[in-house]
This record gives sequence, structure tokens and C-alpha cells, in this order.
Amino acid sequence: MTRTSRLHRATAILLVIILCTPGWTAITTAPQLPNPGSAGMSREDQQKLGLEAVTEIYKQMPVLPDSSSQTQYIQQLGRKLVKQIPQQYTWPYEFHVVQQKEINAFALPGGPMFVNIGTINAAQNEAQLAGVMAHEMSHVYMQHTAKSVHRQELGQIIGALGGIFGGTAGAVARVGAAGAGLYLLKYSRKDEAQADAVGAIIMYKAGYNPMELANFFEILDKQGNSGPQFLSDHPNPGNRSSAIAKQISAWPSQKYSSTSQAFLDAKKQASTVKAYSAQEISDGAKQGLWARQNMESGATPKSAQAAVTEAANSNTVANVTFEQIKPSDQFTEVHQNGISISYPSNWTTASGKTSLTIAPKAGVSQNAVAYGVILSGAEDANAGSLDQVADDLIKNLVQSNPGLHQNGDVRQISVAGVSGKSADLFGNSPVLQNGKPLAEHDWVVVLPKPGGTYLYLIFIAPENDFAVLRPTYQKMLDGLRVE
Repeated sequence: MTRTSRLHRATAILLVIILCTPGWTAITTAPQLPNPGSAGMSREDQQKLGLEAVTEIYKQMPVLPDSSSQTQYIQQLGRKLVKQIPQQYTWPYEFHVVQQKEINAFALPGGPMFVNIGTINAAQNEAQLAGVMAHEMSHVYMQHTAKSVHRQELGQIIGALGGIFGGTAGAVARVGAAGAGLYLLKYSRKDEAQADAVGAIIMYKAGYNPMELANFFEILDKQGNSGPQFLSDHPNPGNRSSAIAKQISAWPSQKYSSTSQAFLDAKKQASTVKAYSAQEISDGAKQGLWARQNMESGATPKSAQAAVTEAANSNTVANVTFEQIKPSDQFTEVHQNGISISYPSNWTTASGKTSLTIAPKAGVSQNAVAYGVILSGAEDANAGSLDQVADDLIKNLVQSNPGLHQNGDVRQISVAGVSGKSADLFGNSPVLQNGKPLAEHDWVVVLPKPGGTYLYLIFIAPENDFAVLRPTYQKMLDGLRVE
């Protein structure tokens, strides 16, 4: 048989094999991570934004030191996932553990990630924990925050980071700085679907079944209030399980790793760690407790030590008396960003790019406002009415401040002939009595401004002093002018 005839015969046999193969047999290929594309924020700015946020977290939340066994395990798992990312697209990811009971995990621009103890306790196997972390890493990988922030807003957001993680003042600053409801850690359903898809690829490459990511979110759904912040920041894109199942159906089958002895050990040890509720963390932040605890335990990274030390040593408003904050009968006036308002002459002002705080010196600390008023403005392109703007603001305040709640309905109010909205919120004050926070009364007023923007005012005081201060607050409001 000649070489040519042998070649013809081999070709014919190959054609027979191909033609006889069932139509449903597909040639599968291993998935590859997509090109993340470009963002309006530079890589350097994204890392700067993340670093600023990390500094605030160590002031506002209890974080385990890197020497803890739980953190070392999370870092080990994180490194395994990072290895799956192409070098040209990776970030300087770092991994930390927060002593919080509630289920949550979040990754900041530039790569810092924080995983709650509650998340380790809730995961049924290592694959689920890896899925949560891969999902969060994907938000950084795809630069979701950077793509949603305009360059001119970067400085404003960094300036407002001091309040993002606690306190009524921080909640208002966050609304004002970001504008149009933009939050540093809040994602759209499109972002969530993309993070699921990219996270599934990272999981697969690391040897974990991507369906465990969907399984973990189902655990959260069933637990309801156990993880409200995580669920509110990560809106369900819809059909999560079916979407991931469809995505991985074309991938080559492989033997997945479900769990490990390291995970079982970490989960057992995590159950013994002192964990705090969101309410306890919020109250502790107002007293500077976590800044001091993180410094003493060695949890604070070198990049944040100076700022956290300052916060740990800052004065609190725990022992303030009414005589120290009593407003003068004499008023003065301040003008800022097209707004003028009168205020007691013995109180002081502190200005941000989009906010103004007026308060007695003894009534504020680095982390909170116990007495005074905060003014802030923002656009809300998605709101169709003033009612919607007021509802959105109140909802954001309540979500950002554990224990804060609305009492009564939103009311109509008129300020200098302008129709606005008013509501009363109640929560815990930074002022302590016998070691416990006093009840706080927050009077919220929302007014429209020219050009489709809005002005928020929040008058703050412990409930037992609010009635005495109400005439002062009303006089300030009566003297407000918006250009």
C-alpha cells in the first residue's frame, strides 16, 4: 500500500469517526478570565481609594491581627484564588477578618478584602467560602467601583470616607459626596451578574465547584435578617443558580475540591472568636474602641497606623453636659455652596466639599456628632419626586446606622417659602450615661435646590436634650436661604 493510499484511508476513517459522533457531543475548552477593560480612574487612584478606606475600617471595626489562625487561613485561601488571575490583570490583593457576627465580605478598590467571622461560620464547606471571596475579588478585577465613579468625584469620595463606616454624619457625607445614590461598596445587578461569572471562572480554575457560590447565596436568602447588609449591597441579579449552571455546562468536567481540613479547623476556631453585632460595632466606633483595640492587638497595618493612633487617642463625647453645648442667644451666619444659614455664635463650623457641620466643640468627636446640624447636598437623577428623594435618604441612613429607625411618617414642611419634607429618626447617641448610649433624636429635613439637586439637613441631639434645643434648630432652619 502506497503512502498516498494510506493517507487517504486514514482521512476516511477520521471522517467516519467525526460523522458518527452524536450531534450533542461538544468540544469543551477551559474557561479564561475576560479582559476587564478600562476605567475612568487610574490604577494608582484605585489603590489610593482602597488605602483610604482601609484606614477608616481599622478605626471603625474590630479586625483580627494577621497572626490569628483565622486570618492566616483566609490569607492562604485568598492566595490560592489570586494565583488563577493572569499577572497583567491582577491587583495587590490582601485579606483580613472582621470580628462581626453578621454574614458579610467586601473587597475595596485596589484589592483589600475583609471577611466577617460570621461568613466563615456560615459557610458549609471551603468551596462556598472560596466562592464568596472569588465573587468579591471579581468586583476588584472588573474595576466596578472605578467604572462607576467619575474622575471629578474621586476626591470627594476620599474626603467623605471618614464617615462611610459609622455615624449619622458619615451616612450623610456619603450621600453628599458620591451623589445620585453612589456608594463605594454598593453594586448594580449587572455588576453582580458579572462578578458571579468571573468568580465562577476563578473558582473553577482553583478546583472548586462554581455552583457552591450560588448555594451560599441561597443560604443567605433563607436566613433573612442574618445578612441584610450583604444582601442589600449585593442585589440578586436573578436566576443566579441557573445562570452559573448554564455558564459551566460547556466547561470540561473535573473533580472538584469541596472542603479541606484547614477549613474545618478554621471554622472550629472561628466559633470561639469574640464576635460583635453590627449594633455593638457601631456603638464601639463612636467611642473609639476599635481603633484602640486594633492598635493594641497589632491588627492595624503600617499604612494606617498613624491615622488609627490619632483616632484611638481622640476625645469622645461620652461625658459631655448640656452646659458645655448650650447655644448662645447671639447668632452669626455662614455662607457656603449657595447656602446661607444662621447659627449660635458659640458653636463652630466644619466644611467639606459637599457638606457643612455646625456644632458645639464639646458635642463632636472624630467619629461622631452628638449635638448640632449637618447639611449636605447631592443629585438624585433616579428620583422622580421629592418624596422619593426623602424616602431614599431615610432608607440609606437607617441601613448605614444599625439601631436607627424612623418614628412617624414623612411630613410636609415649608422653609423660606420652599416646600420640603421632614421626618424624625431615633437611634443611639455617642453620649454615654452609666456606660450605655443615650437615645438620640435626629430631625431630618429635605429641600429641593435649583438645577434638580437637593439639600439635606439633620439636626442631632440626645432625646433628653432635643426639646430644649428644638427652638434653636427651628431658628436656624428659619434663617436658611438657598440660592
